[in-house]
Amino acid sequence: MRRKRKVKILATLGPASNEESQIKDLFLAGADVFRINMSHSSHEMLRDYVRKIRNVEQQVGRPIGILADLQGPKLRLGKFADTKIDLQDGQTFTLDMSEEPGDTGRVQLPHPEIFGSVSVGDLLLLDDGKVRVKTTEVSANTIVTEVINGGPISDRKGVSFPDSTLSFSALTDKDRADLDAAVEAEVDWLALSFVQRPEDVAEVRKLSRGRVGVLAKIEKPQAVERLNEIIDLSDALMVARGDLGVEMPLQRVPGVQKQITRAARKAGKPVVVATQMLESMIQSPTPTRAEVSDVATAVFEGADAIMLSAESAAGSFPAEAVSTMNSIAEEVEQDPTYSSIIYAQRAEPEATGADAVSAAARQMAETLNLAAIVCYTSSGTTGLRAARERPQTPIITLSPIPKTARRLALVWGLHCVTSDDARDLDDMVDRACRLSFQEGFAKPGQRVIITAGVPLGTPGATNMLRIAFIGSDGLGGI
Repeated sequence: MRRKRKVKILATLGPASNEESQIKDLFLAGADVFRINMSHSSHEMLRDYVRKIRNVEQQVGRPIGILADLQGPKLRLGKFADTKIDLQDGQTFTLDMSEEPGDTGRVQLPHPEIFGSVSVGDLLLLDDGKVRVKTTEVSANTIVTEVINGGPISDRKGVSFPDSTLSFSALTDKDRADLDAAVEAEVDWLALSFVQRPEDVAEVRKLSRGRVGVLAKIEKPQAVERLNEIIDLSDALMVARGDLGVEMPLQRVPGVQKQITRAARKAGKPVVVATQMLESMIQSPTPTRAEVSDVATAVFEGADAIMLSAESAAGSFPAEAVSTMNSIAEEVEQDPTYSSIIYAQRAEPEATGADAVSAAARQMAETLNLAAIVCYTSSGTTGLRAARERPQTPIITLSPIPKTARRLALVWGLHCVTSDDARDLDDMVDRACRLSFQEGFAKPGQRVIITAGVPLGTPGATNMLRIAFIGSDGLGGI
């Protein structure tokens, strides 16, 4: 099964898509990777989702990626005596550690670690930014604020600190337990929420010990400020626009999206654009024109993947949402301006042998009008470097390791195939040509270019190029 687009689609599973038949429908509609949101999933549900996805994988004969999204620290206010209050512009409102029910003048903030991280002048956002307050005084157990934009506030509403770098880890005790469960279930990607600093990513890498790809969600201004350091430690990034739009002015989010996307592309790290892409399709079978344009912008920008959240997890039209996103992506990539935009944004090769080989393969494939670029990859590095070039020529990645093929299902342009490792160079050429033919990328008489690391199976050592003809029997020749 060959996709007619290069950008990948990540679909979130939930009540509207928790049956094996529904998961298969989403895959057939265009989903390449499935997201399991640990904010709403128990460990039993996680294992059940993974089992069902792997069953679908067997049925369709294609590697499917699985991403477990950790909840991260959720900071919430305490409760009010009357359940709900109204805050007025200009009034004083205090957050403290008293367990007494709150009123119009104060409420509990049951997170003692916060009080040492907030400074006078810092902005606080209550209930996803619907109410905004500014800090006027801070002590060891109180934060006194002035209400800038008032409104109603009720029990347990969330609170955000866009101006403050909080001193605690992005991993809660729940996240650590979820991480262990996800690794044990053999998911392919782990998404880390509310990253503030590179140390947050380093902690997850230490705990996961290379058994899962680590994806950093960029949804706080502090993470944007240290973006390059976070990219260095991450395997992939997500532009989590929902919380970004709460923690910084909405008008900044499109520019930040482009900044993150281009930085990730330059580093050769997969980047996902997420949140509210087809939001109206939670209730409607068709999207708005603005949503179509939003999805198209991410595709034109060269993002590796675009994501559906509630649209596929809890909406009334999950398969239609995936199909719509698939159709938009296909249309954009056929647009006459698409290739020139992608070409203009192409990153210069880094001073490594793997980058030089990948750049040469892309140039030769486009100059000679070759049918496909075939990458042998054990660790996934060869496939990632090929995708970083954003070639017009299709890319086939062959890996003897199913986990590698599944992880690469998130990456732009990669058609992943699990295949036994080649015995020698002749077998490598024959296997590449045969699979290019069988997967529908090449016809007899056409040529493919093959990249690999020699000796075969050496991780991260892309150092060989070979051009081969597809013979009448589907095998290769020089």
